[in-house]
Amino acid sequence: MEKRQRWSSRTIFVFAAIGSAAGLGNAWRFPYQAASNGGGAFLIPYFIALITAGIPLLILEFAIGHKFQAGAPTAMSKIKKGWEWLGWWPILISFIIVTYYSVIMAWVFDYLWYSLTTAWGNAPQDFFLNKVLHISSGPGELGGFSLPVIIGLIIAWIAIYWTIRDGTKSVGKVVKWTVPLPLAMLGILVIRGITLEGAVEGLNFYLDPDFSKLLDPKVWVAAYGQIFFSLSLAFGVMIAYASYLPKKSDITNNAIITALSNCGISFLSGFAVFSTIGYMAVQKGAPVAEVAGSGGVGLAFWVYPEAINLLPFGNALFALVFFIMLLTLGIDSAFSLVEGVVAGLSDKYSWNKKKTTKLVIGIGFIVSLLYATKGGLYWLDIVDRYINNFNVVTVALLEALLIGWGFKSKKLREYVNPISEVKLGPWFDILLKVISPLMLAIILVWNVIQEIIDAINGTMYEGYDLWAIVVGGWLVLVVLVIISVILAKTKLKEIEPEEVLNEE
Repeated sequence: MEKRQRWSSRTIFVFAAIGSAAGLGNAWRFPYQAASNGGGAFLIPYFIALITAGIPLLILEFAIGHKFQAGAPTAMSKIKKGWEWLGWWPILISFIIVTYYSVIMAWVFDYLWYSLTTAWGNAPQDFFLNKVLHISSGPGELGGFSLPVIIGLIIAWIAIYWTIRDGTKSVGKVVKWTVPLPLAMLGILVIRGITLEGAVEGLNFYLDPDFSKLLDPKVWVAAYGQIFFSLSLAFGVMIAYASYLPKKSDITNNAIITALSNCGISFLSGFAVFSTIGYMAVQKGAPVAEVAGSGGVGLAFWVYPEAINLLPFGNALFALVFFIMLLTLGIDSAFSLVEGVVAGLSDKYSWNKKKTTKLVIGIGFIVSLLYATKGGLYWLDIVDRYINNFNVVTVALLEALLIGWGFKSKKLREYVNPISEVKLGPWFDILLKVISPLMLAIILVWNVIQEIIDAINGTMYEGYDLWAIVVGGWLVLVVLVIISVILAKTKLKEIEPEEVLNEE
């Protein structure tokens, strides 16, 4: 059995955790969630969600990873016999996510090259869909591979392997750069954006408070959902990362720093995005809402590039800055997902970590080829929605219930407080045992009801055929649960006492 690896310092661990939490969603999901759910008023439910659910669940995952010195499956098996499958489920979720996340990273790598000449010209959307993806007519037509995407995909997986090839040692060297760098890039984009004509209109669209929205349950569901999705909770990643901490490492304060840093990056991203889109709206003589689109892939690969085209100077430079920001935001999340899978497998089966890393990356690359096809964008869209809306929410709910009521939140506090700078009181029990699972249950039920309504009305998500939703959504969910149970039934090898492998 290999000695357990260690982070070289507390700072490196916090950087790695922030890097995992702060991903592409910070740049293209949060700003649009805020803009469409009350602007500045959205920050009220958002920070309430952070305090009442996000931070408590992050403390939970840090604590059990640190206490049991193991990835999610082994940690869960030690908490309660028969619950190991709940550790495998988030591991498998991480694996599925990284297979399509790597394809998004492939697009970003491609656009680093295209940025040098702003190759998308005056038709960014057409360029992305037809020149880069060569998109097919629907999910039923895979249509072979797009060469630019395949090249970018190979580069993305090589980057992931290169980053985690030596575990915490190589990850530590990378996050020293990939966590501060996107902040620097964001700073450049914010300064450029707020100096443009129309920036105020864009920022008003982003932050103009509509307090009446606070009476809409959808806004609160959106706020809690954004917090859960953006902190890398229920992926097994934070459990794995915390398991590499030395025995007397702080838990609570590290979780607070990680969560607040993640939210700060999200908030700052909105200034970079909407100040520039405000300028774009003025140049086109159109409302901000009309040119902004709906966030997501469209924002990154055609809305923002179109805005860059309209800049009075430095188009290629600011395009490069934007895609370097996306690259450094995304790559940390990508390799952390792989690390969570590797930790789960190597802990349970006592496999050599380097060989396990190569195995996971090899299989991941093969699976990711589905999303690199000409019909891959459709499957990426479907799988991503159902993974996040149903798999992740269910796992987070079960985690909160198991730890809060089964392991006992008081017992968790008694473990965390002696080694943490910020002490947890009985109020933590209420948050973990009542508030967090209640909000997660509401989100899950809300999503299920919306799905049923859509099915009854014959208006499936994005107009996809029912068979595609069943295969990419519900079948994936069922298969992940079945595989989780099978993996949990296999024999667990004894884990030797953990020792420091890498201390500076």
